[in-house]
Amino acid sequence: MSTLHHEHPVHEHTHGPDCGHPEVPHGDHVDYAHDGHLHRRHAEHWDECEPSGHVAHAGHEHQHGEGCGHTSVRHGDHVDYVHEGHRHAAHNGHWDDH
Repeated sequence: MSTLHHEHPVHEHTHGPDCGHPEVPHGDHVDYAHDGHLHRRHAEHWDECEPSGHVAHAGHEHQHGEGCGHTSVRHGDHVDYVHEGHRHAAHNGHWDDH
Protein backbone atom coordinates (compact mmCIF):
# COMPACT_ATOMS: atom_id res chain seq x y z
CA MET A 1 0.00 0.00 0.00
CA SER A 2 1.36 3.41 -0.87
CA THR A 3 0.19 6.85 0.10
CA LEU A 4 -0.75 9.72 -2.14
CA HIS A 5 1.11 13.04 -2.02
CA HIS A 6 -1.40 15.85 -1.82
CA GLU A 7 -0.27 19.14 -0.35
CA HIS A 8 -2.72 20.50 2.20
CA PRO A 9 -3.40 24.11 1.18
CA VAL A 10 -3.23 26.91 3.75
CA HIS A 11 -2.43 24.91 6.86
CA GLU A 12 -1.52 27.51 9.46
CA HIS A 13 -1.60 25.19 12.47
CA THR A 14 1.72 23.56 13.42
CA HIS A 15 1.33 19.97 14.57
CA GLY A 16 3.55 18.47 17.22
CA PRO A 17 3.47 16.44 20.45
CA ASP A 18 1.50 19.12 22.33
CA CYS A 19 -0.83 20.41 19.57
CA GLY A 20 -3.91 18.57 20.85
CA HIS A 21 -4.45 16.35 17.79
CA PRO A 22 -3.96 12.57 17.96
CA GLU A 23 -0.59 11.31 16.73
CA VAL A 24 -0.81 8.31 14.45
CA PRO A 25 2.36 6.32 13.67
CA HIS A 26 2.52 5.65 9.93
CA GLY A 27 5.57 3.87 8.52
CA ASP A 28 8.58 6.16 8.83
CA HIS A 29 6.67 9.24 10.04
CA VAL A 30 3.86 10.46 12.29
CA ASP A 31 0.51 11.67 10.99
CA TYR A 32 -1.75 14.06 12.90
CA ALA A 33 -5.51 13.54 12.81
CA HIS A 34 -7.18 16.90 12.13
CA ASP A 35 -10.61 17.78 10.73
CA GLY A 36 -11.32 14.21 9.58
CA HIS A 37 -8.09 13.66 7.67
CA LEU A 38 -4.42 13.02 8.37
CA HIS A 39 -1.56 15.48 7.95
CA ARG A 40 2.16 14.83 7.79
CA ARG A 41 5.06 17.23 7.59
CA HIS A 42 6.78 17.19 4.19
CA ALA A 43 9.54 19.63 3.31
CA GLU A 44 8.16 23.09 4.19
CA HIS A 45 4.46 22.21 4.01
CA TRP A 46 1.84 19.75 5.28
CA ASP A 47 0.49 16.90 3.16
CA GLU A 48 -2.70 14.92 3.32
CA CYS A 49 -1.49 11.42 4.12
CA GLU A 50 -4.02 9.05 2.62
CA PRO A 51 -3.62 5.44 1.55
CA SER A 52 -4.10 4.45 -2.04
CA GLY A 53 -5.81 1.16 -2.70
CA HIS A 54 -7.55 -1.37 -0.49
CA VAL A 55 -5.52 -3.61 1.84
CA ALA A 56 -7.39 -6.05 4.07
CA HIS A 57 -5.72 -6.85 7.38
CA ALA A 58 -5.67 -10.66 7.48
CA GLY A 59 -6.13 -12.52 10.75
CA HIS A 60 -7.44 -9.61 12.79
CA GLU A 61 -9.68 -11.19 15.42
CA HIS A 62 -9.91 -8.16 17.74
CA GLN A 63 -13.09 -6.12 17.31
CA HIS A 64 -12.47 -2.39 17.62
CA GLY A 65 -15.08 -0.11 19.11
CA GLU A 66 -15.79 2.15 22.05
CA GLY A 67 -13.76 0.99 25.05
CA CYS A 68 -11.53 -1.42 23.07
CA GLY A 69 -8.36 0.26 24.38
CA HIS A 70 -7.12 1.65 21.07
CA THR A 71 -7.11 5.30 20.01
CA SER A 72 -9.98 6.15 17.69
CA VAL A 73 -9.40 8.70 14.93
CA ARG A 74 -12.14 10.27 12.77
CA HIS A 75 -11.15 9.71 9.13
CA GLY A 76 -13.52 11.00 6.48
CA ASP A 77 -16.87 9.21 6.87
CA HIS A 78 -15.66 6.52 9.32
CA VAL A 79 -13.48 5.90 12.38
CA ASP A 80 -10.02 4.31 12.25
CA TYR A 81 -8.41 2.63 15.24
CA VAL A 82 -4.66 2.98 15.87
CA HIS A 83 -3.31 -0.50 16.54
CA GLU A 84 0.23 -1.92 16.34
CA GLY A 85 1.62 1.09 14.47
CA HIS A 86 -1.10 1.43 11.84
CA ARG A 87 -4.77 2.25 11.48
CA HIS A 88 -7.59 -0.22 11.07
CA ALA A 89 -10.95 0.62 9.53
CA ALA A 90 -14.02 -1.60 9.36
CA HIS A 91 -14.88 -2.55 5.77
CA ASN A 92 -17.41 -5.13 4.51
CA GLY A 93 -17.00 -7.57 7.40
CA HIS A 94 -13.22 -7.29 7.77
CA TRP A 95 -10.61 -4.73 8.87
CA ASP A 96 -8.50 -2.72 6.40
CA ASP A 97 -5.02 -1.36 6.99
CA HIS A 98 -4.92 2.38 6.38
